[in-house]
Formats: sequence, C-alpha cells, structure tokens
Amino acid sequence: MWWVLWVLAALLALFCSLDVWYFLRVAAVILRAWFQPPIWDVTAEQIQTGRVTPHDIDMCHMNNARYLRECDFARFSLYIRNGVFKAVRALRASMVVGATTIRYRRALCIGEGYELRSRIVTWDDKAFFLEQRFVSTKDGLVCAVMYCKQSIIRSSPDKIMQHLCKRKVECPEFPEDLQHWVSFISASSQALRAESGLDEKNK
Repeated sequence: MWWVLWVLAALLALFCSLDVWYFLRVAAVILRAWFQPPIWDVTAEQIQTGRVTPHDIDMCHMNNARYLRECDFARFSLYIRNGVFKAVRALRASMVVGATTIRYRRALCIGEGYELRSRIVTWDDKAFFLEQRFVSTKDGLVCAVMYCKQSIIRSSPDKIMQHLCKRKVECPEFPEDLQHWVSFISASSQALRAESGLDEKNK
C-alpha cells in the first residue's frame, strides 16, 4: 500500500515541476513520424491535421500560445521525415529557433478541425526559414500564418542540404514578405547590439 502512495506522490511532484504532457506529446510525434513515409523533397509541404480541444482554448477559441506549440510539434515531424534531424546529428550540429512571428487572421473555435501545413521556404548561410499555416477544414480559410527562423549551430544549411542531397543545392529565392521579416530581424538585432554596447566592444 505504501508503494502506491510513493508512486502517486512521485507522479504529483513530476506533474507539478514539469510540463509532462508536452514531453509525452513530443514522444508521440517522434514515434509517429518514424513510421510515416519519408519526405524526399526537403522543401515539400507536410500536412498535419488537428482539432481544437477544451485543453487548447481560452474564451472558446484556441489560445494564442497553443498555435506556437502545435508549430513546434509539426516542425519535429517535418525534420524527422525530410531527414534534416538525421543530417544535423551526422554533422554534430544543433538547431535553435532564432525568431518567430505569427499573424492571426481568424480564431479557430472549440471543436473546429484544421490542417497545419509546414514547409521550408528557403535558407541563408546561418538558418532555415519556414512557413507554417493553420488552415480551417471547415472552409479552407488560412486562420494563422507563422514564420520561423531555425538557426543552425556548428554547421550551416548548405552543409545540411549537401549531406542530404549529395550535391550542391541552390537555395530558393526569398519571397517578398519573408524578405521584409528578415530585414526587421536584422534591424532589431543591430539596434539591440548598439543598445547593449556590443558594437563598441567589438571595434
């Protein structure tokens, strides 16, 4: 009887100190992606389906932060299926999110189904740039659009693409809206560096 109480106490401590459901969901997403067909075109779009549950909502529509979490899960699946994660490990590199921005166009309401469409749009010498769209299955409306800058540490997107494709791959052109966003990131970075005095220290 005492061991049951100890197990319950340990589970309670675990759930109080960690977001256990997040890690369980990550494990489920990774296992599912391993058993799905690989995506041979690295820039191909991947579609994941979902539905707004009571766990996702505030005021009867999906919480703003839930969009970003669902995008995280979709990127995990995308990188496993198109081989990017495998290439990153082989090159002993790592990936971090350098920036994200999301535009909300219409709320996804409780019970509403959606498709989350993720794709690598292009890349530069330091990062991949992804677009992720939430599309309502009810009427096909794009309810939210997110851009993500996925920075590569100790390697580069070019090296990852060469590892995957066994040849030099030309990066696609930057769409105009993405160019504006990248310019904003650069301007913000320069302003923050100047504010903190980093530019002066590097002279």
